[in-house]
Amino acid sequence: MRIIDLRSDTVTVPTKEMRLAMAEAEVGDDVYGEDPTVNRLQEVAAELVGKEAALFLPSGTMANQVAILTHTERGQEVILDEESHIYYYEVGSPAMLGGVQLKPVAGLLSERGPEVLRQAFRPPDIHFPPTSLVCLENTFNRGGGVVISQGIMKEIYELAKDRNLTVHLDGARIFNASVAAGCNVREFTRFCDSVMFSLSKGLGAPVGSILAGSRDFIERAKRYRKALGGGWRQAGILAAAGLVALQNISRLAEDHANARRLAEELVGLPQLLVDLSKVQTNIVVVEVKGQWTAAEFAQKLYFKGVRCSVMGPNTVRFVTHKDVSREDIELVISIVKQIFVP
Repeated sequence: MRIIDLRSDTVTVPTKEMRLAMAEAEVGDDVYGEDPTVNRLQEVAAELVGKEAALFLPSGTMANQVAILTHTERGQEVILDEESHIYYYEVGSPAMLGGVQLKPVAGLLSERGPEVLRQAFRPPDIHFPPTSLVCLENTFNRGGGVVISQGIMKEIYELAKDRNLTVHLDGARIFNASVAAGCNVREFTRFCDSVMFSLSKGLGAPVGSILAGSRDFIERAKRYRKALGGGWRQAGILAAAGLVALQNISRLAEDHANARRLAEELVGLPQLLVDLSKVQTNIVVVEVKGQWTAAEFAQKLYFKGVRCSVMGPNTVRFVTHKDVSREDIELVISIVKQIFVP
């Protein structure tokens, strides 16, 4: 039985083009800065998001933590959304690695974001840790893949600058945001001092993320990457796949269309609740009502060849990606309806 895997866009496999590029990649020792394919990837990535320089890292989590370490000092505070990936899914790394306190607030990644940030600021006081950094996320994973608008990002960025704070953007799916908004990705990345984006989610590379910012920031970030064990050697084999992945940005619109198709069919089922206003990119969050828990619903889907993620007691998540076709989506719709209406 073929499995239709909608747990995440991280489950994609490399394309034939990626595998060929990996096999033929020119390589060198990247710790010495001598891998030409890594260097090319970093140059292309920096130019793409409008930053001076970029750094290739094994994962988005490492890239986010390197950014926090580079932007902050021990004993400082970082303001971020209470549902953000950095706070929710990154193992408490800022405290563990950097001695940095996170201040999670509700609603930062929403239309209320600027006002939420204003309320989060505290006056100077010897009892309070000084705030040095604001972290944003776009698209917002636990928010259902919604796009944080350029206007909201701009307001938050300007508020941070008024207090001499820096802004880091967890842009793991920032290209989903730009495709959904119909604009150049720089319209988002201009409102942050550093940005991380994933090559291994919707873009389909097997591994890797990019951290971009000023030249000085990236030079300092290299030391933290090395300290965390992220010093690559002949990493051009992986960077080659990343370069191919960066050619796939426009294809993300197909994933968005498939997610919308799935959501529009599921919303008609009385046993499920879907907020169509939040289905803006490639993520569909579904509330399971009544008869089963989310885990029970996911298990029933699994037995029929469909995988999804359990996000809470009554919440599941479907994520579309390049390895899921429109035909697959139609089959998933049929399977879900069969479960509820045998």
